[in-house]
Amino acid sequence: MELLEFAVEKALELGASYAEARYEEKSGTHLAMKNGSPEGMDIEADKGIGIRVLANGGMGFASTNVLTRESVAEAVKRAVKLAKAASQVRNEPIEFSEEDFHRVSYKVKMKKDFRDISPEEKLEILRKIEEEVKATGINVPMRYLMYSDQLWKKVFVNSEGAYVKSKIPRVSVVYNLVVFENGQMEQAPFVQRAFSGGFELIEKDEPWNWAVRDVKALKRLITEGRKPPEGRVDLVISPEVAGIAVHESVGHPYESDRIFGREAAQAGESFVKPDMLGERIGSEVVTVVDDPTIPNSWGFYLYDDEGVKARPRYLIRNGIINEFLTNREYAAKLGGRSNAAARAINYNREPIVRMANTYLAPGDYSFEELIEDIKLGVYMVSFNEWNIDDRRYQQRYIGREAYLIENGEIKHPVRRPILEITTRALWSSVDAVGKDVEFYPGTCGKGEPGQGVPVWMGGAHARLRDIPLRRP
Repeated sequence: MELLEFAVEKALELGASYAEARYEEKSGTHLAMKNGSPEGMDIEADKGIGIRVLANGGMGFASTNVLTRESVAEAVKRAVKLAKAASQVRNEPIEFSEEDFHRVSYKVKMKKDFRDISPEEKLEILRKIEEEVKATGINVPMRYLMYSDQLWKKVFVNSEGAYVKSKIPRVSVVYNLVVFENGQMEQAPFVQRAFSGGFELIEKDEPWNWAVRDVKALKRLITEGRKPPEGRVDLVISPEVAGIAVHESVGHPYESDRIFGREAAQAGESFVKPDMLGERIGSEVVTVVDDPTIPNSWGFYLYDDEGVKARPRYLIRNGIINEFLTNREYAAKLGGRSNAAARAINYNREPIVRMANTYLAPGDYSFEELIEDIKLGVYMVSFNEWNIDDRRYQQRYIGREAYLIENGEIKHPVRRPILEITTRALWSSVDAVGKDVEFYPGTCGKGEPGQGVPVWMGGAHARLRDIPLRRP
């Protein structure tokens, strides 16, 4: 794109030592339904250019949605001016890691292009959820359903020869369901099913079946649920619970900008320090991966927003802290190369260190093998609430759907078992991991101004031995 090349050249003329320009265009539709009634449709259309530069060791960023040479030139001037001003108050200059850049174009193909699907047909997905939930005969007085699709187009150019063009479609369904039986209420709050790809992925996923399963589990919790055991027991966590745990207690504290203190005033600090690479943090069966390249994943990309080629990042390998999530700035601080964790949610946001698809890697156990020798324990299938401190060390997870395990068998539902534990104790207590991996989408928030990026969280089932469990 000629305007991007112009922006980079203009920045270098004005004294920048490095420059990059990123064009982003987003288009899509959003539909909602409440208690069977459509709530209208939003149509999204947004595009612009973001420019980031280094000058005199300072960094500056500016953007514009007016795609003319004049407007782009003004944005470049602002970015360079900000970078030079920032350099005056820095203790040390910002440097970027040396990287290999490519000229490449890639896209995610859609078998059923959602741009060719009528709003009425998209709404039928929500109607199907509505009908299937009502057909259970369970009292679900509040049903809020959402469908959305977006096409993300990007072009990235920098002064070191990078040219990356991408087109990634994303499609999603969300439901928020409240079950009311016997004077009691339980809720499945804002459960999401989401992918990178076409309309066919939502059809194949059949979100109505997920919704039906959830309302049936919630009714059973109301009618059969009992108090969970209390004290030290064994705990089996599902891929959903493992996913939130790896996201919050591994992914976030391994973000290098958080480790080096940039995020402290915005999203918190990290218990992890740079010299902890190579330190044991969990048992030998614990491996945590963050991989942007998983096909059709919600957090999918092949090149990050600094033009660096993506790869799987092994944050924990066999219980050992193996690597941090880095962009070019923090990779340089660590004396290495970026592992392509720089992401921006739109053209008007700077790329910062982010997760993509973070999961607990699979082990060797079937589910039956995980529970067969548990005398007394709990199987936590899903959660309604999680809390973690700003250093990502002390945490709490409150189960939604959960069951008693007794003498190797799944028994009756239990209400709101509470896991309160430190990050090190959590991962050190895992003695076995299941074979099968599942993923659950989310929107990860970070930054100032805020940036919510699409991510997957998940992994395999895991068994935690002799951990403290509390009741509400």
